[in-house]
This record gives sequence, structure tokens and C-alpha cells, in this order.
Amino acid sequence: MKASVLVSDRKLEYKDIDSDEVKENDVRIDVKYTGICGSDVPRVLKHGAHFYPIVLGHEFSGEVTEVGNEVTSVKPGDHVVGIPLMPCFECEDCKKGNFSLCKHYSFVGSRRNGSYAEEIVLPENNVFKISNDIPFDKAVFFEPITVAYHAILQSKFEPNKTVAILGDGTIGLFALQILKCLGASKVVMFGRKEEKKNRALALGADAWICTTDEDFMKQAMAATDGKGFDYLYEAAGNTQTMLYMFELAANKSTACLIGTPTSNLELTPRLWENLNRKEFYLTGSWMSYSNPWPGVEWQEANKLLKNGDIQIPSDMVDKVFDLEDAMDAFDLFDKGEVKGKVLLRCKK
Repeated sequence: MKASVLVSDRKLEYKDIDSDEVKENDVRIDVKYTGICGSDVPRVLKHGAHFYPIVLGHEFSGEVTEVGNEVTSVKPGDHVVGIPLMPCFECEDCKKGNFSLCKHYSFVGSRRNGSYAEEIVLPENNVFKISNDIPFDKAVFFEPITVAYHAILQSKFEPNKTVAILGDGTIGLFALQILKCLGASKVVMFGRKEEKKNRALALGADAWICTTDEDFMKQAMAATDGKGFDYLYEAAGNTQTMLYMFELAANKSTACLIGTPTSNLELTPRLWENLNRKEFYLTGSWMSYSNPWPGVEWQEANKLLKNGDIQIPSDMVDKVFDLEDAMDAFDLFDKGEVKGKVLLRCKK
């Protein structure tokens, strides 16, 4: 089969590799689309891979073509998405249902070969059947949707509350739509590029505030009558927006960090005092799994996509490249020219 293989830093090669054998509990999938996750960018451009050569990719949709003789949950012809985490299921965290916290895990597309390929073979546990009504180019967003949903569960969200989402990229936009479905009274999105404003408003945001405006904090507080927000989600992985949460939080609110920073986060005494005096709760969210495996996040994502409660407008996708042109896609990231999600078309 053909795959786009990371052979060294900043070098993807499109070439033939051997297909894996389908064992008794395995499923072979024709990969239709795979998404380039933000975590893949440093793996390619900043020597961030665990080893070479490796096939990256963990966000994908496809069709089952072969199953092992003990597989019962899917059959050839089923539409599926991949569940990238491979927990041990035996450690203390796994037995509590905290699969994302497993210390003995493997992961598709980083610790083993992933979906930048025409096909992939995975254990049945890592294959999630979806509605055939969901197009493959929409289903490829399934895993990012579950990431947003997990953060909302982690924050113990309650309806009829005000929400701030800092970061209007893919995860932030999915969090927006889920929160509106769950009954948020007001959701305000924060971003830096004016061209993203209309997209956020069209998907249900009650307001969009540009953080480069000199008075953006004043605008934000006015949206909550000066009280601050009940729930806050940082979805950009930007240290500055993380710091904004300490200003925007209401008393007894909950702030959840979804994004992963790439530089040091330094708190001034004044910001730390905000945490003390407001007594707001600060938590993180990691991946997208709960008990029973793989979790309510995955079941709800399937329903939301099937019912049309989550929209994926065409302008959420910046570019679609054929698998053989994967390096061209990463060149866009290297130049800072990416304005939305970038997909790879793996099987024509």
C-alpha cells in the first residue's frame, strides 16, 4: 500500500510499505480522509517524532474492508473512525475509567503507525462504527469533536451559564456548538483574526471579541454585566489566552485548559491573586475518553453529527491535499499560511 512516511525531520516520502496482517481481533480499514492535527506539525517540522520512519495521523475516517474472525462490532462495508488511544486497560487509572491517564499506553500515529496511508489495521477496540449518513470528509472531524466534548465533561458544565471560549479554531468551534446544545445561556468566542468572526457567529456564538482590540477586556466584562464568565475554555494552546482566563473568570467559576502551550506560562502575583480571591476552579483536559470505553464523548459525537447539531461548514477546511502531496501541506504550516483545518485525501 502507499503511505506518506516521515523518514526524518521535515521529510515525508510517499512510498510503498507493507500492509499489516489482520489477526483475529483486528480490522482493516480503507482510509478515506485523515486530518493534520496540530500535534503532527512539530512531529514533522521540529524533530518531534518518537522514532523514524513512522506513518503519522490519528484523526481519520474510512470503510471496513476486512475483519478478524473474533470481531463482532463491525463488518466489511461499515463506516468507521479511528480511536487513537491504546490504553493498557490493566493499570489503576484504566480500571477507574481514566483511560487518558494510562501510563502504559500506545497511540496511533505517534507511537505506532497511523493514518497517513491508504489503509490501516487496528484492534477492534480502536475502531468506532459511525452512521453511514455522515460523509467521510465530515467524519474525519470526529476525534476533535470528542476532545471538545471531554473538556466540557471535565469542567462539569451546567446549563444556563455564561461561557467564554478562548480560541476560535477547530476545537473551539466544536466546543461552541456542543455548549449551545447543552443549554449555555451565552457563549462568547475570543479570537485574533477578524475573518473568523462571521464563522463563529454563524455557528451560534452570541458574540465574538477580538483580543487585539485595546478595549477587548472591557467588551468581555460588559457581556456578563461585569461579573465574568461562569465557564471558560482555552482551546488555542496560547500562553497569553491562558492568562486572560484569570481576568475573565467569575467568582466560583470553572476554567478548563484544552490547548497545550509551547512556551512557559508565567503568572504575576496579581493574576495569582485572582485565582485566590475569585476561588475559581482551574482544571486541564487531556484527550477524550471515559468509561465505558471509549466513552460518552464518542457516542454523543456520533449523535450530534448524524442529527446535524454539529455543523462543519466548508470554510472550516482550509485545504485538502492528496496523500502523495502531504509534504506540501506541512510547507503551508511552516510558512504560517494555514487558516483552517488541513485534510489529506487518502483513498480516491
